[in-house]
Amino acid sequence: MTRPVLIAVLATLSAAAPAGVLAQGAPASNTATGDAAAPVLVSPVNWRAMAQAGDRYPMFSAERTRVEAEVRAAMASGINVPQPRDLGGGVTHEQHKANYKAIAGAGALYRMTGDRAYADFVRDMLLAYADLYPTLSDHPAGNSPVKGRLFWQALNDSVWLVYSAQGYDAVRDTLSAADRRRIDDDVFRRMARFLSEENAPYFDRIHNHATWATAGVGMTGYVLRDADLVDRALNGTARDGRAGFLRQIDELFSPDGYYAEGPYYQRYALAPFIIFARAIQQNEPERGIFDRRDGVLLKAVDGVIQTSYGGLLFPINDAMPDKGLKSEEIVTGVAVAYAQTEDPRLLSIAQQQGRTLLSPDGLAVARGVAEGAAQPFDFRSMQLRDGPNGDLGNLVMLRRGGETGQALVMKNTQQGQGHGHFDRLTWLFYDNGSAVVTDYGAARFLNVEAKNGGGYLDENDSWAMTTVAHNALVVNETSQFGGDWPTGEIHPTTPLLFEITDDVQIASARLEGGHDGVVVTRTLAMVEHPELTVPVAVDLLRVRSDAPARFDLPLHFNGHIITQGFEAEPFVTTRPVLGEANGYQHLWVDARSQAGEEARSLTWLLGGRFYTYRFAASAPTEALLVESGANDPRFNLRREQALIRRMDGEAAASFAAVLEPHGAYDGTAETVTGATSQIRAIEQARGEGAEVVVLTLVSGATLAIGIADDAASTSRHTVRHGGQTYEWTGAWARFDRESQP
Repeated sequence: MTRPVLIAVLATLSAAAPAGVLAQGAPASNTATGDAAAPVLVSPVNWRAMAQAGDRYPMFSAERTRVEAEVRAAMASGINVPQPRDLGGGVTHEQHKANYKAIAGAGALYRMTGDRAYADFVRDMLLAYADLYPTLSDHPAGNSPVKGRLFWQALNDSVWLVYSAQGYDAVRDTLSAADRRRIDDDVFRRMARFLSEENAPYFDRIHNHATWATAGVGMTGYVLRDADLVDRALNGTARDGRAGFLRQIDELFSPDGYYAEGPYYQRYALAPFIIFARAIQQNEPERGIFDRRDGVLLKAVDGVIQTSYGGLLFPINDAMPDKGLKSEEIVTGVAVAYAQTEDPRLLSIAQQQGRTLLSPDGLAVARGVAEGAAQPFDFRSMQLRDGPNGDLGNLVMLRRGGETGQALVMKNTQQGQGHGHFDRLTWLFYDNGSAVVTDYGAARFLNVEAKNGGGYLDENDSWAMTTVAHNALVVNETSQFGGDWPTGEIHPTTPLLFEITDDVQIASARLEGGHDGVVVTRTLAMVEHPELTVPVAVDLLRVRSDAPARFDLPLHFNGHIITQGFEAEPFVTTRPVLGEANGYQHLWVDARSQAGEEARSLTWLLGGRFYTYRFAASAPTEALLVESGANDPRFNLRREQALIRRMDGEAAASFAAVLEPHGAYDGTAETVTGATSQIRAIEQARGEGAEVVVLTLVSGATLAIGIADDAASTSRHTVRHGGQTYEWTGAWARFDRESQP
């Protein structure tokens, strides 16, 4: 789907005093009919407060200056409402996006300044749409299942409606009765009818497209005083509550505020959820919309911030790697959530964003920042349950050192609808401000028309969504669920363990049905030790299959290889392709080892820090160094490297590994410290119903983590290895032994 460029000014919603009182400095037209046309999305009292704020709050003043410059530039260019013809990123597409930004911005500026030129600009723009819109049918370049009228997909028409409704609301009482009727009927009612009646199945979906549509139609209903449109938006076209905005809140968010499609789409969907919720609160406060499901929409704002590192969102599912906390939707969410809660931690996020809304909520943020109320946001270890009832998996985040310290992310969520990737039990690792163990995200150049019109590339299916493109186990070179996302939807992941202690943070989950007859259990831990400068990530993956199989376990990593701790045949003059399908056709093989039982290692350098990955397995494995980009004649894929551990012919197996950050490299000063790993060896041992991963440090000290197969077990486990006996009761245990003299 095309991601519209949103501007923060557009979320001009507020609760407080009743509508109908004119903002100071914004005289009513003598053709207005009082409450029948006065603003309803922001109260006159709040418009007046914004008008009087002046330059007292620098963040708000800066936003007003920015919006003024943008709107004045649009006014100077004149009214331009072109016949739609382009895909995302094309000239007409971008012009209609710019128009809804200008409509919303000009409406807000009129209410704050009383300058009639802004209101007249909105009027003239919308009258031009009143001329154009009735003549439109399906978009000529539309290649979406539900084509738009102004845009190539109906989603963007919905976004246009959400924001244009806000600008129109701000100036509607300045229009003559005839102009108001034309715009009401030929723009807003027609668009609402197109979205909710002519495309009723689309409107009634439980999906972010329908969230935008219900928000646009519902806000139009409030502006036009049309209770039927509001009811349709809230409860679906049948008005029975089985669809519509309220059902979307109930079905798309978990009790913890995690959104079904993952952080990237949580960011995108946050805008219509938050904006329409503010409109509901303004007009029907008795609904208690922000209290619904124990405040799940406000939890969603906190949750989307938590699913970020260094200001960027975790690139899970169909995500673009450059989306982060500065995106317009999260600016909106932070401002509205702060106005609701006065949580001072949100002010530090607003400071990081460097801007706020030109709205009552934005004014509250700017005031709080100016008064020095901001407190650091607590990026913390946590699990976000998935599914409406919280029983369809979880997203685990293990952290140390705050926003740019260490973060281990384990994805144990549900499929994530059609945007979900086949990557259950995958993981990512961040350290020192960088993504170390990575995720490709989506294969797409958003709104770059030269690349498939800005839409998803074919390689999104053939590479980015496949299991081998992630840090998840691949069985017999096929993706989980056969690459069929509806099948994935009916097979949730099962979280087994989540526990935080002073020196160990640990999580575990299980996947059944990802491949026929295969059960995969993975445990990931962030472990600290006095001889290790920063926490290390310990990984134990166990797989059981009904029949012997090929198991491939990729590690996609970021950095320059320093030391290859295993013998491998390099492919220098020829570069074989790893396979023929399911993502393997896109992997060049750069080096390949023989199968062996010995533990191995790989060290790379990233961002001035070294990373050593040590790995072992219960049976002989090969180690392959690969790079994406094969069978890519249009150069659509990024060239990214990975290590693949391959085991053949086993029905039950274990893979153990530890990732150790260490040392420092300063290219400017030409200094290197700690370039050698402080872990000398990794071993694993199997007992009855349990396993132990043993790390031996260079000092001779050992650190072992014992992990039971059954995380719910309260029985006693015993594993013997290397002359040592490891005994514990319960899901896991840690064993430290000092070096022997």
